[in-house]
Amino acid sequence: MTSPSMDLAGKHILLGLSGGIACYKSAELVRQLIQAGATVQVVMTAAAEAFITPVTLQALSNRPVYTSQWDAREANNMPHINLSREASAVLVAPASADFMARLAQGRADDLLSLLCLARPIERCPLLLAPAMNREMWAHPATQRNAAQLRADGATLLGPDAGDQACGEVGDGRMLEPEALVEELIAFFQPKRLAGKRVLITAGPTFEAIDPVRGISNRSSGKMGFALARAAREAGAEVTLVAGPVALATPRGVTRIDVQSAQQMHDAALPAAPMNDVFIATAAVADWRPAEALEHKIKKDGSGRPPAIEMVENPDILAAVSRLPKPPFCVGFAAESQNVSENARAKLQRKGVPLIVGNLGPATFGRDDNTLLLVDALGQREIPTGGKLALARELVREIAERLT
Repeated sequence: MTSPSMDLAGKHILLGLSGGIACYKSAELVRQLIQAGATVQVVMTAAAEAFITPVTLQALSNRPVYTSQWDAREANNMPHINLSREASAVLVAPASADFMARLAQGRADDLLSLLCLARPIERCPLLLAPAMNREMWAHPATQRNAAQLRADGATLLGPDAGDQACGEVGDGRMLEPEALVEELIAFFQPKRLAGKRVLITAGPTFEAIDPVRGISNRSSGKMGFALARAAREAGAEVTLVAGPVALATPRGVTRIDVQSAQQMHDAALPAAPMNDVFIATAAVADWRPAEALEHKIKKDGSGRPPAIEMVENPDILAAVSRLPKPPFCVGFAAESQNVSENARAKLQRKGVPLIVGNLGPATFGRDDNTLLLVDALGQREIPTGGKLALARELVREIAERLT
């Protein structure tokens, strides 16, 4: 995953720490929040101080850490009011079972719970990152408290599953700092696709010649994965059909891995009618060997390669656009020249409302891109930028066309 790239610029995050071994992750979380452009004010409970010192978090945040509601640094002796009025959001990470129980009951017996209760709900959201033993998380009381907190307007981020400090394995781990930053960035993005379902294809395909060789291309899948993240940030339910790429799945996205164009077709076509939007970013091979050989092809000394019979692959985008009730279809045209002309020809040939053109050799494997949006009314360039920023702009365009 690439850097968050100042996506939280202008945001002031009040980071609360309640007691738990996951406090060690909060130091890295502060660092990553600041790298993403946020300012961070840390507030700790007495239990959190048993796991990590305020000095560490003060050094990382460049702000004094608050630990008591009686802090004399505040002229009016009301840090629970002052701190919450300055915050864009309150993020409690880790949120222990005990702390969640106190919030669910409306108790306010320390600074962190006080400011959570005193914050202006309409403009200062509360996000909680649960962290506890798997049995504590599964306990009916904790589940009741979690449900009550959601009903009261809090957003729960996680928990994750995996190894726990106690040696057990299961649900209850606090999300990793990188995941929490990604979730926080997504939280602040406009929900332009709320209630929509989006299907995306991404990456190259691989067409086997024999057990060790095949036909593919240099597509990294980064643009498609950025679109999956951007669509999910915009509130959509996202399914990503991915060719062979080495990329982490964006949080909250359902991923289906495939190899060949036929497999991508077989995964995408049945799913398309259940989606509102289909975005075909994958660089699908146009041709494949008629038959993959059982064993590796050997050189025979003739100096000539063996003749390989080729057949045309199915056209996934065209097949989806011809469905009785197709989703809103967006195609990509990765060209080596004449982007505008080729993209417009593809628009007409595929029968879709929008084609996104780009220069394939100039973008494959890179973190930036330049996009040309082509539709029946004309064309518009989205200037060169990071692929996630471009993906968010494309999502905005799609959302406007759906209204």
